[in-house]
Amino acid sequence: MTAVHPAVAYEPGVVPEPLAERVNLIQFLRLLRDNQLSVYTRDSFVADFSEVRLLFHNFVLLNEPDFIEHILVTNRQNYVKGHLARQILEWALGNNLVISEGDFWRRQRRIMAPAFHHQHLAQAAHVMVRRARQRIERWRTPCARGERLDIAHEMMSLTMEIVAEALFSSQIANSIDELGRAMTTLLASLGTPNPLDLLGLPAWIPRWRSHRTRSALARLDRMVYGIIASRRATQHGPEDLLGLLLAARDDETGEGMTDRQLRNEVLTFFSAGHETTALALTWTLYLLSRHPGIERALHDEVDRVLGEGETTFADVQALPYTRMVIQEAMRLFPPGHAFNRVAVADDEVGGHAIRAGSVVTISPYLTHRNPRLWEDPLRFDPERFTPDRVKARHRFAYLPFGGGPRICIGRGFAMMEACMVLATIARAYRLRMAPGHRLEAQGGITLRPRYGLRMTLEPRSPGPGVAF
Repeated sequence: MTAVHPAVAYEPGVVPEPLAERVNLIQFLRLLRDNQLSVYTRDSFVADFSEVRLLFHNFVLLNEPDFIEHILVTNRQNYVKGHLARQILEWALGNNLVISEGDFWRRQRRIMAPAFHHQHLAQAAHVMVRRARQRIERWRTPCARGERLDIAHEMMSLTMEIVAEALFSSQIANSIDELGRAMTTLLASLGTPNPLDLLGLPAWIPRWRSHRTRSALARLDRMVYGIIASRRATQHGPEDLLGLLLAARDDETGEGMTDRQLRNEVLTFFSAGHETTALALTWTLYLLSRHPGIERALHDEVDRVLGEGETTFADVQALPYTRMVIQEAMRLFPPGHAFNRVAVADDEVGGHAIRAGSVVTISPYLTHRNPRLWEDPLRFDPERFTPDRVKARHRFAYLPFGGGPRICIGRGFAMMEACMVLATIARAYRLRMAPGHRLEAQGGITLRPRYGLRMTLEPRSPGPGVAF
């Protein structure tokens, strides 16, 4: 096994120490509900195949790119999302592109894919830059006062504004705060799975949902269905993402989506689209604060490329180092840190048997830190993502957006948003973690900082592209 470099990218305690050995079922469930990262053993980071029986299910953990490719590509017909994803998400988000299977999934993917094409992303670019500039302008007063900002909250709020406007244009302008509060409440509930779901108990057993959560979902439904009805009535809406989805038709049947399908896909994209990008930016800003040399290289590129002009869609391609910084941050702290498939029939991978019904877990968090795949895996090094090094690496050694035919449909939108927001912030500020702030990575549905990320802002010296 390759030795881990002593210069890790973050302070001790930011991620849980691996378990020395497996724990009993009760301890496992307690750890899992509190922080999914804390259930991994030391062997999990290097073993290519692990298996354990827990109550009603056989669980398999894969940490080998060839095995992962087998599940997601080579024999993908044998592996489905399964009941767990449905029980956690379907009550709130309905049957959608993330959890659906078979013909329905293929139909939805065909209908939705054109809306996320490169040519349509350019239309959202100006929204991203304008919202980011408005946000950093609001930071001027707290910056002057030396106040601490919760950057995790700021990024969640910013990306929520961006995704809301990209989806709904100005129709949501007066309701964006209400929309944000409702979505935050819903995500908090989704991020804490019910123990009955984790145990794999049948869906007919009632799950308790708080009044606050049910009320938040009702508010979201009222707003989204209202906008859909308004658009259908006018026939002439803006060419935002909702407009593209309303107009989209299946090439094979000529059919579009029903109001219910639109609602499901819009809420799914809104919830996943803003949170994952916000977390990628949060962890990126934290890591940059720990690595001033990398931060300087980022500032040099941003100043050189952007100068004093507005950031544009074309600029994203001219900011390779900015993209590499974000990619490396998502290696260490992938927002989607784990996902599952369920085996339909018996199978074999790398000489290991996988029984029908087994829950197969793929953890980007583990794979991205596997010392067999990454030299000095705990070191923050954006140079890992130069074109030559990417080409030399197994394509399933890095999977922040999943992989195979079910790779995240919004990954282009997410990376463009992250690059444009980071470049806009980097033109104006240096961010430093506030002294005494406790940072802890907590694995739920996504990988969040449990206590937020308190940082102070330092205005950059006036120069090309700086917003002051």
